[in-house]
Amino acid sequence: MNFKLRYTAIVALFLCVLTSVRAQEGNTAYNFLNVTSSAKVYGLGGVNISLVDDDINVIDQNPALLGPELSNNVALNYMHYLGGSNFAGLRYGHSAGEHGAWAASLQYFGYGSMKETLPDGSIVGSFSPKDVSFGGTYSHDITDRLRGGIALKLLYSGYAEYTAFAVSTDLGINYYDSDRDLSLSAVVANLGGQVKRFNSTYDRLPFDVRLGWSQSFGSFPLRFSITAWNLTKWHLPYTETGDGTSTDDPAVKDTFMSNLFRHLVFGVDLISSPNYYLSLGYNYKTRTDMSTYSRSFISGFSIGGGIRVKNFGVGLAFAQPHSGGTTLMFNLSYNINDLIN
Repeated sequence: MNFKLRYTAIVALFLCVLTSVRAQEGNTAYNFLNVTSSAKVYGLGGVNISLVDDDINVIDQNPALLGPELSNNVALNYMHYLGGSNFAGLRYGHSAGEHGAWAASLQYFGYGSMKETLPDGSIVGSFSPKDVSFGGTYSHDITDRLRGGIALKLLYSGYAEYTAFAVSTDLGINYYDSDRDLSLSAVVANLGGQVKRFNSTYDRLPFDVRLGWSQSFGSFPLRFSITAWNLTKWHLPYTETGDGTSTDDPAVKDTFMSNLFRHLVFGVDLISSPNYYLSLGYNYKTRTDMSTYSRSFISGFSIGGGIRVKNFGVGLAFAQPHSGGTTLMFNLSYNINDLIN
């Protein structure tokens, strides 16, 4: 297959998936798939599919962000999430020729200890629910500016004596113009389904279509990002409960502007030096998902920062979705080229 034909076939296949897959109805499970492993992305609002960066953890947002330039990068991630939840993982990437790359990952999602009860409410013990994701990613350059990628994840869930198994796939494409530092991306996330169910109920994966833009401007040391997600469904109503003092019924918000901004995540990061970064994000959906009297002033905002010394990098990110919950993410990364050469 010649180059032009290969390019046309890949783009056509991706556009076909984008236009033909319809939104899935009903509630979804496996929402841990939407939690990033990258402190840089978490500091930018938690969702960013267009961030071209030397952090291999960003490829969990878009498999097309993987490339030969990330070869022999290994990264550890840890996140203290809401309640007693703790997430951790490991990712490694390697080149596959001059125009391709592959990566492997392992992610663990633990939700702390919970009481195990019978239908009559009597407590019979405790259990620690968990989800585990085994992932593989492959990407390939289509042109000198266009790259496509695919990620496959095998998902195991264990909740007390109940277990389930599922398969998830992400398809991504990225256009990057290094002269203008312009990055445009599209992703079809969480395609797939359960192979083994917990019981007779089928749990859906959180299928999504996402678009992303990131760009800096000349010598200005800031890069701006906007990510549109949850694009399989326009209406994302939320309930505004007030400050808890009113006796009126909660108001349902479903206006054009509220729906628009609940689809968008905004981010800005400082890129004046390759040795450090600072990032700030705003996720309006996260803020509005929290009832007014249970969220803090900074709900929806996130902040991150990191440093790099030679081949070693450290990243941190912080967010407080509501007044009773603080989240913290920590990344360690290292390029092992010096160890193997």
